[in-house]
Amino acid sequence: MELFVGDDWASDHHDVEIQDQTGRRLGKARLPEGVEGIARLHGLLARFLPEDADPSQVLIGIETDRGPWPAALVAAGYRVFAVNPRQSARARDRLGVSGAKSDAGDAHVLADLVRTDAHQLLEVAGDSDLADGVQGLTRAHQALIWDKTRHVLRLRATLRDYFPAALEAFPELTEPEALELLSKAPDPDRAARLSRKQISAALTRARRRDIEGKAAAIQAALRAPALGRGPVLTTASAAITRSLITVIHALAGEISTLENEVKASFGQHPDTEIYLSQPGLGQILGARVLAEFGDDTTRYTSAKARKNYAGTSPLTIASGRKTTVRARYVHNDRLLDALTRQAQSALRASPGARAYYDTLRARGVGHQAALRQLANRLVGLLHGCLKTHTRYNETTAWAHHNTIAA
Repeated sequence: MELFVGDDWASDHHDVEIQDQTGRRLGKARLPEGVEGIARLHGLLARFLPEDADPSQVLIGIETDRGPWPAALVAAGYRVFAVNPRQSARARDRLGVSGAKSDAGDAHVLADLVRTDAHQLLEVAGDSDLADGVQGLTRAHQALIWDKTRHVLRLRATLRDYFPAALEAFPELTEPEALELLSKAPDPDRAARLSRKQISAALTRARRRDIEGKAAAIQAALRAPALGRGPVLTTASAAITRSLITVIHALAGEISTLENEVKASFGQHPDTEIYLSQPGLGQILGARVLAEFGDDTTRYTSAKARKNYAGTSPLTIASGRKTTVRARYVHNDRLLDALTRQAQSALRASPGARAYYDTLRARGVGHQAALRQLANRLVGLLHGCLKTHTRYNETTAWAHHNTIAA
């Protein structure tokens, strides 16, 4: 006997429905988030299962694979399926056309979907606690980097509005000398009064070369005639600039701290050497790829399955006489970003990857498409190395392609 459960989750409660193999509703309930809710779910399921039943006879559909609740379901031995919200929305349309929607109705849709289409759904894998920790750190680290980028863009937009000369003097606003000098002199008048000695001292602390030449160029840019704004707006914008610089400094410090944590956590994983042996993967990129792929050995049945999840493999759309091949637009953004960066780095680190990329370009393939195909090939190599527990070998990895090219 198998039970099929739909779990429509919210921030503080879960609406669940239990069905048998015929689709008959056995029970439903609204459960609170947390230990009490999990305990009540166990009790509810126990009413319909024999005493000697295995937990794997319970199949649960839920629209998330993150958080304590899904982790508790997996730990209990239930088979948990992460249903994409787009899948559940299409299933809702299949069961009714009125457009009505409720939490209890969504739980019914999920239960029915996992009952009829479990073989088509992605089962939540049992990643190790270490892999989950690496994922948490890498995602937080990347989020801080994105936050810093957003604040730098805001700083650039603010300066362009009232102090465009600063952008001429400091093309790269993330450089330490730019942040230091703009923090001291955030408006045109104070910036024009900066001495050559003050500018040179900031460049020295940033360990720049040709300090005299760069100091002269910065001073000239800051003192050049330029259009300005009113004194009230200039004063307000200067305060905003100083505030943004403070935030950027704080984010930079936290990014550095989390980077060390990522490296330390990633270094403890048993697959670290395999990831670091791949061309183009260092400690940070390697940690991101591990975090997004996970380390459950049963998750990807083949290299093709791993490539499909990565979003690097092409998508074929065939209908009648028309066949179209295009990139996959539905993918894990964090994973695809890491794999694309790996492909870019592999062009310098791997002669085989460089030759593969050049062959694609010679055939008229665009830069981004060639990088995506190279990333797809690298994902296949990573899958083979993880499956056989071997490190990357340049000769073995590209022998087949080199033979074809010859």
